[in-house]
Amino acid sequence: MKDQRIAGLGCPRVKLHRMSNCLKLLVFIGAAVFFTACKSDYQASQRQGRAGQAAAPRKVKTAAVAETPFGETVTANGTLAAFDHTTVSVKVPGRLSAISVDLGSVVRRGQKIAQLDVRDYQLRVQQAEAAVAQARARLGLSPQGNDDRIDPENTSTVRQARAVYDEARFNRDRAARLVEQGVIAKAEFDSANATFKVAEGRYQDAYEEVRNRQGMLAQRKSELELARQQLKDTGVVAPLDGIVQEKTASVGEYLAAGAPLVNIVRMDPLRLRAEIPERESRTVRTGQDVRVTVEGDSTVYLGKIMRLSPVIAEQNRVLMVEADVRNNGTLRPGSFAHAEIVTNDAKMAVTVPNNAIVTFAGIEKVIIVQNGKALERPITTGRRGNEFTEIVAGINVGEKVVVDPGNLQSGQAVEVVE
Repeated sequence: MKDQRIAGLGCPRVKLHRMSNCLKLLVFIGAAVFFTACKSDYQASQRQGRAGQAAAPRKVKTAAVAETPFGETVTANGTLAAFDHTTVSVKVPGRLSAISVDLGSVVRRGQKIAQLDVRDYQLRVQQAEAAVAQARARLGLSPQGNDDRIDPENTSTVRQARAVYDEARFNRDRAARLVEQGVIAKAEFDSANATFKVAEGRYQDAYEEVRNRQGMLAQRKSELELARQQLKDTGVVAPLDGIVQEKTASVGEYLAAGAPLVNIVRMDPLRLRAEIPERESRTVRTGQDVRVTVEGDSTVYLGKIMRLSPVIAEQNRVLMVEADVRNNGTLRPGSFAHAEIVTNDAKMAVTVPNNAIVTFAGIEKVIIVQNGKALERPITTGRRGNEFTEIVAGINVGEKVVVDPGNLQSGQAVEVVE
């Protein structure tokens, strides 16, 4: 038979098959040598790591699992709100000439935060003062005095009317005597009597005029006080301690009476508004302690239940409660909050320190020491306090757990130190 050759190579096909088998054998031998070397290195490094652990055990501190008063709680989600929120408005109309606060400014109660143009109100005060002086002069008083007491009988108006009245009475009495004597006709007596009645009426009018002028003086004085108050109201003051949430006016604007100027919120304490399910609402009372946490902050804030709604909402069957929460300056109104209401302080619970719990991939665990080595123990936690966490399952009272374990691994040699 003729040798079958591979086109383009000129080599026999049998020889090419033998060469391929040789290459496969060489590749297999190389791979075997490589994996043998890797396994040898891994075993050597493993033996070296074990020798290092046995030679230098890690020193750790432990804490005992104890049963402590932890209290029964009712959990709820809610929202933090400002304790007080007010919109500061101008009391009188005018052009804003100055404002000393802006967004985020801290203000104190009674602090002056804005000023309106005062020129118009100063002129009104002067006008009212002139009106008071005029009213005092009509009563015969000093225009600049402060004493408004006066006897109507001592005024010129009443004295004049009194003189006319006395004269008319004298003339009437004399005419009456002359009529009795037959000296004059009765018609003259009637004329004198009419004159007397007119004088008597004018005398009463004089008294009323003086009383009217006294009332006018009182009115002018009240107008003066009102003008002075309006002048004072051109300065706007903060009604409470807080922080400016929003500024709504700028210098140069003409503001009508009641126009908003700034919004101020009181930041300490804050109001926690939370909804309690109906089945748990019967254990909630005013005065109970509340532990509050917010997103992104591990601090536990303390508060007290201060107000309870008198009704349970029919739509969702929840009870609205309000708690006052002390604010150290980091809490903000509008934040979402998680609350734990302590309804029974005397209840006991199995607890461990917070710094003894390790969380990895959503699994919580503690590390105990057994035969000189660390041993991981998965746990189920309950309520969490400032220093301790309730353990529902996974560990028993009296066992000791490692605190601040860090990267301690199960099976690693440890040495407990006090």
